[in-house]
Amino acid sequence: MSRHLTTDICVIGAGSGGLSVAAGAAQLGAPTVLIEKARMGGDCLNTGCVPSKALLAAAKAVQSMRTAGKFGVTATGIAVDFAKTMDHVHGVIAAIAPNDSVERFTGLGCHVIQAPARFISPFEVEAGGVHIRARRFVIATGSHAAIPPIAGLDKVPYLTNETIFENRTCPEHLIILGAGPIGMEMGQAYRRLGARVTIIQRSRAMAREDPELAAIAIAALRSEGVVILENTDAVSVTRESNGAIDVVFKDKSGEQRISGSHLLVATGRRPNMAGLDLEAANISYSHAGIKTDAGLRTSNRRVYAIGDVTGGPQFTHVAGYHAGLVIRSALFRAPANFDHSAVPRVTYTDPEVAQVGMTEAGAVKANIPHRVLHWRFEENDRAQAERRTEGLAKIITGKGGAILGAGIVGVNAGELLQPWILAMTRKQKIGAMTGIIAPYPTLGEINKRIAGSYYTPTLFSPRTRMIVSLLRKFG
Repeated sequence: MSRHLTTDICVIGAGSGGLSVAAGAAQLGAPTVLIEKARMGGDCLNTGCVPSKALLAAAKAVQSMRTAGKFGVTATGIAVDFAKTMDHVHGVIAAIAPNDSVERFTGLGCHVIQAPARFISPFEVEAGGVHIRARRFVIATGSHAAIPPIAGLDKVPYLTNETIFENRTCPEHLIILGAGPIGMEMGQAYRRLGARVTIIQRSRAMAREDPELAAIAIAALRSEGVVILENTDAVSVTRESNGAIDVVFKDKSGEQRISGSHLLVATGRRPNMAGLDLEAANISYSHAGIKTDAGLRTSNRRVYAIGDVTGGPQFTHVAGYHAGLVIRSALFRAPANFDHSAVPRVTYTDPEVAQVGMTEAGAVKANIPHRVLHWRFEENDRAQAERRTEGLAKIITGKGGAILGAGIVGVNAGELLQPWILAMTRKQKIGAMTGIIAPYPTLGEINKRIAGSYYTPTLFSPRTRMIVSLLRKFG
């Protein structure tokens, strides 16, 4: 016999966005139901950000030992126990998991239901035999790996980000389809941990990023032995009798074949909408995701959608930002319109590639008058001291010194980008960055230096020199 619940907020999906809404609503005193059909914490904790960064940290440790010679330090007997490396990865997940657990959210006051959810009307959801009627619903079901229509792919074993962290054997040769963030990060990590790696990309690698910045990261991966095949289409996949996986691909030279021990598919993601029965709730959607307005409401005004399922930028930090807007709107009845103009993104290769706002190509395409500033890491004393001079900061400025975009490739680029995110969010101009006192020696000086370069042509112009000369005559 079905049970019935009436609540204020019903959240479907216990990933980063859904958990933020549920925690905020419950702690503000709103009766809250949280529904999750799989693991609490969603993709970010279990198969995404957390395990991937843990694996990257292990790979970086190995690489630091291999390259210690540049400091006059000799490291010998370097060995990777891949199973123990994966123990480290799962240990990190386990350390964070209590923050996302059923027990924690029950303790906050949420009613947690672990079952698939589906709408049965515009006002009601069913999950695990429980009918939930809520004042507001929030769909935060995230996304899953997109599998391309490549001949034979459905007949061979392959990995995605959802399964690769269960693999406890280092591949002899890992073939990766896709040179986006997942493909590039995992490619470098597995190469550093001992695998041969080949990445196949149908366009250019890191296609979303500024080519000038991406080129530095791509060169770094290639220097470590990662094979990156750009402008190459995977045509078919087969499995040989010895267990090897063969990929036939086509490039400008024609069709070729490559054989590997493992295959990782990293060709993008798709919103999780299956089984929600959105039609029953009169919620509009397409293959790209659930359609929302600027306040993240769906075509059913009772229902919000946040994070990856909306088809927008697929980042944990965006889902968290969406969650804050929904709490503002649903609980405080305050206007809440999302602004994606200053949404940052980082690819955590080594060196990292970080970007916020407009790229140079974007400014050109939009026909916006702009000026491009450059500052190389080799001009920074801290970068020289740490022998990490492969890097570049690139700032796009508009009229009157407006900051249109910022991109950085280099060690800790994601950290270095944050002052630019703040400046763009606060609508500050480039002069705000020149006014700070940056501690010496830090990589952060790069931000002050590149901002200062905006004024260099004026400051040291013949006109300024003439003014100085005239003032000298007055003593």
